[in-house]
Amino acid sequence: MTDIARDLPENHGLSSQALSRFFMEVREQGLEVNSFMLLQGGKVTAEFTRMPYRLGTPQLLYSLSKSFTSIAAGIAWDEGLLKLEDSVISFFPDKLPEVVTPNLVHMTVHHLLSMNAGHHCDIYPAVVKEQDWITAFLAQQVEHEPGSYYRYSTPSSYMLAAIIERVTGQKMTDYLMPRLFEPLDIPRPSWETCPLGITAGGMGLSLSTESIAKFGQMLLDKGIYNGRRIVSAQYIERAASEQSDNRAGVERIDSAQGYGYQFHLCRRGCYRGDGSFGQLCLVAPEQNIVIAATASFGNMSRLQVLLDLVFEYIFDALGPALLPDSGHQASLQKLLSDWSTSALPVLQPAFPGKWPVTGFGGTYLISDNPHGLKRITFTVKNKLKITLQMVYGDERDNVLPFDLTKPVCTEDVFYKDLALHRQQVITYASWLAEETLKLTLYYIETPYMVTYIIGFTDDQLLVRFNINVSLNISEYSAAGNRDVNTPFINC
Repeated sequence: MTDIARDLPENHGLSSQALSRFFMEVREQGLEVNSFMLLQGGKVTAEFTRMPYRLGTPQLLYSLSKSFTSIAAGIAWDEGLLKLEDSVISFFPDKLPEVVTPNLVHMTVHHLLSMNAGHHCDIYPAVVKEQDWITAFLAQQVEHEPGSYYRYSTPSSYMLAAIIERVTGQKMTDYLMPRLFEPLDIPRPSWETCPLGITAGGMGLSLSTESIAKFGQMLLDKGIYNGRRIVSAQYIERAASEQSDNRAGVERIDSAQGYGYQFHLCRRGCYRGDGSFGQLCLVAPEQNIVIAATASFGNMSRLQVLLDLVFEYIFDALGPALLPDSGHQASLQKLLSDWSTSALPVLQPAFPGKWPVTGFGGTYLISDNPHGLKRITFTVKNKLKITLQMVYGDERDNVLPFDLTKPVCTEDVFYKDLALHRQQVITYASWLAEETLKLTLYYIETPYMVTYIIGFTDDQLLVRFNINVSLNISEYSAAGNRDVNTPFINC
């Protein structure tokens, strides 16, 4: 993959000192930004990752996926494969309910794109519980005349993907490879699907931070990337203009500036795609800026805080080109480097020179819990390395290595958006007390950080599973008893 060119922010009217103030404020606010990339004039002028995340690792985008689905629809529109005025039911004559209401008849591609298909409530739970999401979507009551009522709807984005796959005869990723991803020099991405194998559309896409930035730059340049037309300027103009009024009852100011085609309009003439926990692609035409970021925000109000800081400390600091200042540039780089490493857990034994628990190790049978964990086995080597085997009786069965002195990079099967996936995980281990072990797992392809706090008492243990952010992953506590029929190794 070709990297985006790098440059000094001073060459684009932004001082390294101003950027240092921005990043210090982000840190002071405790914003859990995992990666950040600032593009000015198509060049990267600032970037960082919070360890152990990596700029080149694909990240789950959640609803930021919707913006890519929008561009897929725009490309199909440019190619004459669909019209924005086409009725939704015209694509699915085999999926219609027994009674087709007038509001359903009048629902169009434009209404799906602009989130005003006419549903009064969130239909996501009713749709995704079914095997056939298209049939379930078309069966939902459409209370409002399409175009008259804004309701943010992930199933509407899914229907766009389903339409694109019908009119192209291809999976959406296959359709987009030569038209979007390859021209942007983005490796073939992973995109989750519904139970019938149709691309999820409104969620489930994974891309690296730099790939998000390239997408944003293409949008900023009105559909052109490296001199090649990706999507028409006419479609970009529609997508980045108000198509729906999303202001009613919204507290976050940059989520109440109007809605385009799978993009939120913002202040300062900006627009953005975003996803749960703070995934972001911000496009600022007036400032000639693109910002790509991934995050682990506990709620989306934290994204508003980040946007406020961007406007105050970056946009308001822009001016004419500046003379470079090597001292301020060095200070900025040191700040970003220090911040990256300061997020790491303590990598040392809490009780150096001795092993806290006598007889630690062996297999424990675990009581009922929401995840279905049946048993865990600890194996110890040199009193510094721990191997944890977790048995569920399904594809999640795995053996995870831990080291009390350093992080360990390995793989595990864990959740993304819709399903379980084998993915990269970074593990850490430390003793919190003489009989309490803490295991930390960063699933660096998602915002998820999982901790297991395990307390040992004689032949019993208590395990507590915690996760930093989640839409549907349950936290729990469960007891365990040593399996006396299974020998353990402690060397």
